[in-house]
Amino acid sequence: APDQPCAPPAIASQSGGCGVAGGRMTDTRRRVKVYTLNEDRQWDDRGTGHVSSCYVERLKGMSLLVRAESDGSLLLESKINPNTAYQKQQDTLIVWSEAENYDLALSFQEKAGCDEIWEKICQVQGKDPSVDITQDLVDESEEERFDDMSSPGLELPSCELSRLEEIAELVASSLPSPLRREKLALALENEGYIKKLLEIFHVCEDLENIEGLHHLYEIIKGIFLLNRTALFEVMFSEECIMDVIGCLEYDPSLSQSRKHREFLTKTAKFKEVIPISDPELKQKIHQTYRVQYIQDMVLPTPSVFEENMLSTLHSFIFFNKVEIVGMLQEDEKFLTDLFAQLTDEATDEEKRQELVNFLKEFCAFSQTLQPQNRDAFFKTLSNMGILPALEVILGMDDAQVRSAATDIFSYLVEYNPSMVREFVMQEAQQNDDDILLINLIIEHMICDTDPELGGAVLLMGLLRTLVDPENMLATANKTEKTEFLGFFYKHCMHVLTAPLLANTTEDKPSKDDFQTAQLLALILELLTFCVEHHTYHIKNYIINKDILRRVLVLMASKHAFLALCALRFKRKIIGLKDEFYNRYIMKSFLFEPVVKAFLNNGSRYNLMNSAIIEMFEFIRVEDIKSLTAHVIENYWKALEDVDYVQTFKGLKLRFEQQRERQDNPKLDSMRSILRNHRYRRDARTLEDEEEMWFNTDEDDMEDGEAVVPPSDKPKNDEDIMDPISKFMERKKLKESEEKEVLLKTNLSGRQSPSFKLSFSSGTKSNLTSQSSASNLPGSPGSPGSPGSPGSPGSVSKSTSQMAAITTKGGLVGLVDYPDDDE
Repeated sequence: APDQPCAPPAIASQSGGCGVAGGRMTDTRRRVKVYTLNEDRQWDDRGTGHVSSCYVERLKGMSLLVRAESDGSLLLESKINPNTAYQKQQDTLIVWSEAENYDLALSFQEKAGCDEIWEKICQVQGKDPSVDITQDLVDESEEERFDDMSSPGLELPSCELSRLEEIAELVASSLPSPLRREKLALALENEGYIKKLLEIFHVCEDLENIEGLHHLYEIIKGIFLLNRTALFEVMFSEECIMDVIGCLEYDPSLSQSRKHREFLTKTAKFKEVIPISDPELKQKIHQTYRVQYIQDMVLPTPSVFEENMLSTLHSFIFFNKVEIVGMLQEDEKFLTDLFAQLTDEATDEEKRQELVNFLKEFCAFSQTLQPQNRDAFFKTLSNMGILPALEVILGMDDAQVRSAATDIFSYLVEYNPSMVREFVMQEAQQNDDDILLINLIIEHMICDTDPELGGAVLLMGLLRTLVDPENMLATANKTEKTEFLGFFYKHCMHVLTAPLLANTTEDKPSKDDFQTAQLLALILELLTFCVEHHTYHIKNYIINKDILRRVLVLMASKHAFLALCALRFKRKIIGLKDEFYNRYIMKSFLFEPVVKAFLNNGSRYNLMNSAIIEMFEFIRVEDIKSLTAHVIENYWKALEDVDYVQTFKGLKLRFEQQRERQDNPKLDSMRSILRNHRYRRDARTLEDEEEMWFNTDEDDMEDGEAVVPPSDKPKNDEDIMDPISKFMERKKLKESEEKEVLLKTNLSGRQSPSFKLSFSSGTKSNLTSQSSASNLPGSPGSPGSPGSPGSPGSVSKSTSQMAAITTKGGLVGLVDYPDDDE
């Protein structure tokens, strides 16, 4: 049965009526769970209730009713159809198909209740209650029906060594016909035939009669395909199961027999890490392991035609596992001992390894449970202290123990990430950062010894689940996103980025072997995810710690996949079109490593070439003015000869159009008036949390660091960087003034950042005053929005569609700017 629940009030009746039987409220015979089979051929639990049978006027017939024990609501109302095939399995299950793709099962707490309802079904259908199936599963042709009417039962040959070939042929010929399969199964059940076959198996082995053993293989395999629970219960009993496995060792298609029994008796050892006092539970565990072994290792992979013939075998294993988990979960002494020994320092390493492996297998079994049962299972483990226990285990030296603990941790994170987050935030109040559970996980990811980093990939996926705002809860009095991300960036992010920072202190990676590159690529993947989902938390971290400059050092890696990861990280930042990030990129000359990599790649047409061009194309198409000006001013000489794409010439054209508009303020102001009336767009609304962060004084920043740190002096590179030299003179003159303006700029209201930047000697910067800009509809809103007029530092922002006044043939009209035609 799927569960062995405690005894609740029952709704049952000796006579099969719908009322409460004689006032008895403790009768559990009619207590059932209702299951339906889902598309994945797994049983879904629809609830627990009490079954009765009575005449339902609406359905015009005797029906099965199940009322929920919690609230009395109707869980099931099913008419007993005269033509429906009902099956009784394992003494406490009744299974049937309501429609073509809708299978139902009632799992009874007690055999007596199952027998009562089975008799009622058989009474309605006019069948003998001693059978386990009431109808043929598939309608037979008239010819087959006529043939079989003359022979009410199937007569098996006498079970003798000399007749094994005849028996094998009979089984094989019966499989295609559902009616013959049914008769064969009944004959096998009634005559105790399986035990007789297994006796002959011993004779054949003693005589080394290979032909007879091959026939027995075909017979036993055929019996499996009959798909009958009653036969399985005989075959999987303690006295028969090893002989059944023995028969399946002699596959005629193999040159020599397999040694399955030897493996199960000598190699596979049952380790009782904590004594199990219940003999029934112990026997159930043995049986389930062996049946699972038969399904996975002994039986050949079923053909397309045979796959559905083993559905009862799947169900047998499934309900066994549900029962085992339920029995263990209810044994409080067992679980208390388990967790006590796990965390006890006196427990020796071998014992602890066995305990952790048991807990891992226990969690794996829980995956077969239905959602509400799984809730109860993980709640029990949580109350027992599974997370503190995992923390202790992960801090140990034994790699195998840590690996098993990681698998257990993955079950917990996949089931309920919020439970894990709540635990780690609470423990942070008592413990140092070094021993926090998440930091232990990060360290195991960093220290994975597997060259392919299989474990690290799994752990990175778990970390991503934990920091994903999409699965974080928000209630009236607390926001998990705010609390947990604040905790993560304060206590954990420095552990995650440590390998990245340690490896990028020079112009190129200090370690560039494959395993290090793999690890750094994983870290970058997670950081890129953070840029996309964490808004101001990651922005503050990147700018304060100068992370992007360090990441771009990896553009010099000999591993193309790592260089592309670094480029993808920068591309994600540019894709946000955030002026905070843009100013940081310009101040630190962070296009330099990208241009270097582009030129070093030469004329090769590969992913690196395409990815870099796509980044510049994005800047051009989205008309990110500040970055356009910065790229052209500093790197045009290095890029002007690239003519196989029009990207860089297009960027130059954008830049010249910007400068032209700057030099003509009247045109600019007229465009602003037109934009007010014709092309108004609402400003982007910042998240409340982001607004709060932008309003925070620099004094409140962690470690007292400014949002934009003073830039490092860019490194000279005579190969390609001579355009930078002209910028350096200007940069030194402007740096202190620029820093002052940046730090004082308040981005909370309707103002946009403003800073001074000359385009070239002799060109005047057009600095629009902030007060006048605040009256423009485009001025607040997204920094770097397309179509913004003026210099890179201009305050005024506009929509992507802008108009100007032009005169042609005496007519004045609205036209698009030429650059919009690009």
